[in-house]
Amino acid sequence: MSRYPEFDLSAVAAQPFAERDSKVHVADFASRAVAGATFRAFLDSLPKILAGPQIRDIAASVVRAKRASRAVVVSLGGHVVKTGLAPVLIDLARQGYVSAFAVNGALAIHDCEIALFGSTSEDVVSGLRTGTFGMARETAEFYNGSIAEGVGQGLGVGESLGRALHIVKAPHAPSSLLASAYALGIPVTVHIALGTDIVHCHPSADGPAMGEGTLRDFRILTHCMQNLANGGVLMNLGSAVVLPEVLLKAVALLRNRHGGAFTDFLGVNFDFIQHYRSNQQVVTRIQSIGGRGIALTGHHEIMIPLLAHAILEADVDAG
Repeated sequence: MSRYPEFDLSAVAAQPFAERDSKVHVADFASRAVAGATFRAFLDSLPKILAGPQIRDIAASVVRAKRASRAVVVSLGGHVVKTGLAPVLIDLARQGYVSAFAVNGALAIHDCEIALFGSTSEDVVSGLRTGTFGMARETAEFYNGSIAEGVGQGLGVGESLGRALHIVKAPHAPSSLLASAYALGIPVTVHIALGTDIVHCHPSADGPAMGEGTLRDFRILTHCMQNLANGGVLMNLGSAVVLPEVLLKAVALLRNRHGGAFTDFLGVNFDFIQHYRSNQQVVTRIQSIGGRGIALTGHHEIMIPLLAHAILEADVDAG
């Protein structure tokens, strides 16, 4: 017999199972896999539990925003382009499901290399060992030179790069987000943190031009985000810090300008690891001003095509 007393369970009040609320029901379970099934069948087979219905919620929200002429603004981290997803995003933009993109400097550099050379993403460890990491001459000359020229003519960074890729007839332009968006007339704003990108290591880097151009892009992005209110969608795909902070400051400006009228839109955070800032700025703080927020976790190369297909199916469902 233990010398320590135990809690007496004899007087615990139980309840009938039928009176208990349950969050999981067999009707919400996934359907079995079927060989050769359509994507619609796959989508319908997902469990109606946790993230299962959320992918369809996001897709339906994008379709409603498009049909109501509300903004769908998508911010992107560099890995989204490095995992080969530019064609998916370009096609969504071409069909009117995206009204503006916001990207960081890393994405813009990878995208320019893809457009110009058909490849990107160097071996960092190998380059550090040899002292050649970040030293690609053509990348820096094109990127830095295009920004200096375009910003000098009153453009932002994104428009400067997109226009330059168009002018030089970049051989892989159809796979470039910057080049394709420029051709479509869809804004791509580039938000540079000075000292974070390989092109900043080169003597051609023009700090005043980058600073002025990225500040101009911030104002362009904020203007694009005005139309989020009352039914728009703000999505952050794969940026952990820089873009969530940029988006928060744009939201702050719009709340300052429009007050309580800037509300009622969906904030979505996609990433393969959920981070504090992206969830706070794009999900929790959107909820705090009267919007909705959804966070989904998974590999970009799976989740973003899944969302794109779900959007197309949701548009069919909407008639």
